Amino acid sequence: MPSFPDATLKTPTGLTLSALTVSDAPALVNAFADAELRRWLPLPSPYTMDLAESWCTTTSRELRESGRGFVLGVRDRDALVASIDAKRVDWRARTLELSYWTATAHRGRGVMSTAVRRVADWVISELGFERVELRIATENVGSLRTAARAGFVPEGVARSAGFTDAGRVDLAVFSLIHSDRPTSS
Repeated sequence: MPSFPDATLKTPTGLTLSALTVSDAPALVNAFADAELRRWLPLPSPYTMDLAESWCTTTSRELRESGRGFVLGVRDRDALVASIDAKRVDWRARTLELSYWTATAHRGRGVMSTAVRRVADWVISELGFERVELRIATENVGSLRTAARAGFVPEGVARSAGFTDAGRVDLAVFSLIHSDRPTSS
């Protein structure tokens, strides 16, 4: 299985997407203390500094090097404000799923819609993937808006396909494929 490159991506709005580092761990612990974010992400509770440090270093590196996924921190002026990770990677079919979170103070500003579109364009145009999928709890209004703003196409609902700390949830499925992207002349 191929590995993912250790990439640094830039957006036209000045965001930088790059691998997490141990110095990002406090920002993760702080972000994962937010009740709204925890409503949608089934994270260990409490989310400790040890867990955050392991995720930012060992786990994220192993995912990337093994080709099973990748994790990119989203930075605004060098501060970690969000993260995107790839999972459910199928190298043969050239498909993957992206998931994401945004820290409270940075929601509603277009940070994630810009970042997730940049990552999707990168995996399609530079890594040769054919399909990027988002699976979002149907009641997670903010993430649904992010998918729409990023240009992902809604496909339907997968019933009882996800889980949160509160139980099973239906997931809205969105995708972006090569032909959804604008062509250059």
